[in-house]
Amino acid sequence: MTIRLVIALVLVTATASCGGLRESNLNPFNWFGGSQPARTITVNTYSDPRPLVDQIVDLRMEKIPGGAIIHATGLPARQGYFDGDLVPLNGGVPIDGVLAFQFRIVPPPTPTRVSTQQSREVVIGTYISDQALAPVRVIHVSGARNALSVRR
Repeated sequence: MTIRLVIALVLVTATASCGGLRESNLNPFNWFGGSQPARTITVNTYSDPRPLVDQIVDLRMEKIPGGAIIHATGLPARQGYFDGDLVPLNGGVPIDGVLAFQFRIVPPPTPTRVSTQQSREVVIGTYISDQALAPVRVIHVSGARNALSVRR
């Protein structure tokens, strides 16, 4: 009975001390922080006829085996926008540790309603390999009115 009680107390104590790991850099979920407002980067070596999305409302990174997925949520001015894409700037080469993208999207062919924010949101993603992420410290995504960035 005493051995079971001692083992139970040791397990409870060990489990309780794991809470500090949640905020540590050893936790892979903390490798990329939350998105932060950033200044817009306008250097583009690729001509894309699609306009920039009006606003970037969310940006996050999801670490997966072999790389990461960038998830960006854009908010167009009205409903009906489609075919969104994260277009890499500078040929996809990071400059000073910053990998920059523009959120480009195709407008609807006919006039549409504005409606609610939730009905207008467009979520897109792109995969980046571990090799491409090696020199990257910041992922930067810009729209027409704002930009967000995520740090490693």
